[in-house]
Amino acid sequence: MKHLQIAVGIIRDAEQRIFLTQRAADAHMANKWEFAGGKFEAGETAEIALKRELQEEVGIDVEQAVPFEVIEHRFDDRTVTLHFFLVEAWKGEPWGREGQPGRWVAQSDLRADEFPPANADVIARLKASAN
Repeated sequence: MKHLQIAVGIIRDAEQRIFLTQRAADAHMANKWEFAGGKFEAGETAEIALKRELQEEVGIDVEQAVPFEVIEHRFDDRTVTLHFFLVEAWKGEPWGREGQPGRWVAQSDLRADEFPPANADVIARLKASAN
């Protein structure tokens, strides 16, 4: 079974809004909303993978990333280990560089049913800590 290591950025602005992107219609977990991120490349640490992926996917340069949570999730065909980081300092304005839709959502308005199931605990934790 495939085991993927994935770096995930919870991009949060000063107004407690979080930037989300939408998965492609032909991707695993199609059309779900997600925090930006992606798979580690050979030799990368979680933080290096995060910085590279957020530059590639949403066009920002991460200035600070704080580890938030690590979750392992099993699907029928793969296991993923998700390394979540809270990103509150960056350069640039996030947008869907790969053509994917993007939007800002108030932290308190996050809805777990819009995300892949592996995100449920992180969303619950974010909502519980929303101002």
